[in-house]
Amino acid sequence: MTLLYILLATLIGGLLSVLIAASLTVSLLGRVVKHLVSLSTGVLLGTALLQVLPEAFERDARPQALFITLLGGLLFFFLLEKAELYRHTHHHEGDGHHHHHHFDAEQAGRGGFSVLVGDSIHNFCDGVIIAAAFLADHHLGLATAVAIIAHEIPQEVGDYIVLLNAGFSRSKALLYNAVSGLAAVAGGLLGYFVVGPWQELFPFLLVAASSSFIYVAVADLIPQLQRRLPWRETLAQLGWLGAGLALVTVVVSFSGHH
Repeated sequence: MTLLYILLATLIGGLLSVLIAASLTVSLLGRVVKHLVSLSTGVLLGTALLQVLPEAFERDARPQALFITLLGGLLFFFLLEKAELYRHTHHHEGDGHHHHHHFDAEQAGRGGFSVLVGDSIHNFCDGVIIAAAFLADHHLGLATAVAIIAHEIPQEVGDYIVLLNAGFSRSKALLYNAVSGLAAVAGGLLGYFVVGPWQELFPFLLVAASSSFIYVAVADLIPQLQRRLPWRETLAQLGWLGAGLALVTVVVSFSGHH
């Protein structure tokens, strides 16, 4: 049953974003991404700091070793992004970030495949994280899956916009995004069969998952929100961020996890 939960969570995370991208126009996607970034910031921080880390520290592992794992995880994702193997694409032309003309085409790389490779690695890591969380506790797995899906939607939509601006057709961009999303399923399977027997590693894997969530939120999402905006847009940001935190609380309460 646990394997089924892992497969469903990773499959939904990969395909839901593609379905959203397919159903909306590019201009509408650009407006939606802005709010989804705020929402996913709240979901990622809430899941990491209120759910996953407390669960890890309640298990039989030395706190100092867990903090070292957290620090190592943050540095690992920093270096992975430095190598352009762990991408978070939420921008698009005209998003207010003052990119020069054809910025997205350059970001997509020659043919756009650098975006897809980086995104596939990101999705694979997410799949392993989801598997580890479900193996530790089904309720924790649900909260973790919601956090990853909430972030996956704006990320995949952002990738889709970049690929369109790089010259991909709509159908080809959607197809490649869907294939990239399936890397999460591969990560989930690997996590289930390889990580499953090593129960003593679960606290460290949960901390590693938290380091991923915290890194994405602090290094990528929050800087996008730190722009001078009219007070109404600032309130909207806070509202969506608060909604993300509330979503984490609702999911955990609904699942009955304490």
